[in-house]
Amino acid sequence: MVMVSQFSTPVKGASTLPGNYYTAEDVFQQEVERIFYERWLCVGREEQIPNSGDYFMQAVGQESLIIVRGQDGRARAFYNVCRHRGTRMCTTASGHFPQSIQCPYHAWTYGLDGRLIGAPHMNEVEGFDKGQYPLYTAATASWEGFLFVNLSRQPEPFEQAFAPLIGKFSQWQIAKLRSARRIEYEVAANWKLLVENYSECYHCPLIHPALAALSPYRSGQNDLYEGPYLGGFMDINHDSGSLTMDGRTCALPLGEVSGEDLNRVYYYSLFPNMLLSLHPDYVMFHLLWPQSAGRTLISCEWLFDPAAMAQPGFDPSGAVEFWDMTNRQDWHVCELSQLGLTSRVYTPGPYSAAESLPAAFDREVLRALE
Repeated sequence: MVMVSQFSTPVKGASTLPGNYYTAEDVFQQEVERIFYERWLCVGREEQIPNSGDYFMQAVGQESLIIVRGQDGRARAFYNVCRHRGTRMCTTASGHFPQSIQCPYHAWTYGLDGRLIGAPHMNEVEGFDKGQYPLYTAATASWEGFLFVNLSRQPEPFEQAFAPLIGKFSQWQIAKLRSARRIEYEVAANWKLLVENYSECYHCPLIHPALAALSPYRSGQNDLYEGPYLGGFMDINHDSGSLTMDGRTCALPLGEVSGEDLNRVYYYSLFPNMLLSLHPDYVMFHLLWPQSAGRTLISCEWLFDPAAMAQPGFDPSGAVEFWDMTNRQDWHVCELSQLGLTSRVYTPGPYSAAESLPAAFDREVLRALE
């Protein structure tokens, strides 16, 4: 594994993107069409739908998806569109379908595998074949307990797209972890600003003094530094600690985490909508859902070993409060950036040696839009 310093020289002449990439709605619509409708998107965790019939909904651009666990145990993603007259069938964010999904308009009914199993009076229509009208599906995949969807008509095979990450985080045993807390945020900033901010710590001494005190901002190295997956590690500056309000761990080390990884935090951006942070004692992830050029919804979730969560006195609040504080600091400065980018005098500025990953992320955005 090749590692490079987080303070490495970006591509010569690398600069921030023009302002319209953050403020123009036509650019945003291109991103929805060419990125969010074409790439693999993380929508949540397998644990959100543990039983047959359990479901949750996710909006992607203008599309509404129902992610449901079938009777065969498989997770599937269906467009929330009835095949009769296009009615949106489900309006509750999450819940349970007893055995089927029924449209509230004319009672067309679908199995949990998407097959049309009931269509009142359609047997009176000559030549009507229920088999020709299943729910429209989006491709689904599971990785490390995370659920992914792809809305492309010809999606790149997940195993091919995610090849650089398959098995990479095995020592954390992420698939076994369970959610201890989730916080949702609404940020008045473009989604790309949030990824760019996550991908560098040039801003940390000024914006995150508590983080800088626990993890030196010039520490660490990157091992993924070009393409859709970017990131590496930063050091924790004291043994057997973590990134929490008091600097202590909330639980025993995860899985098989040992050696130098006990004093590191790994940060990766998974293009386009997932930010994954791996600590010795917990895993945190953000999901980004752009709503417009200047507005993004974000969910942040903290995962722990269920055995640790079952112990008397288990308390994840140190980790949750630390990153909630840090998140809000980030969101605030990203909102300030969004405001500045609307100025008629803004022009792209040069990236520093500490911003090679934001520059690489920008290149991936441009490749996707081309």
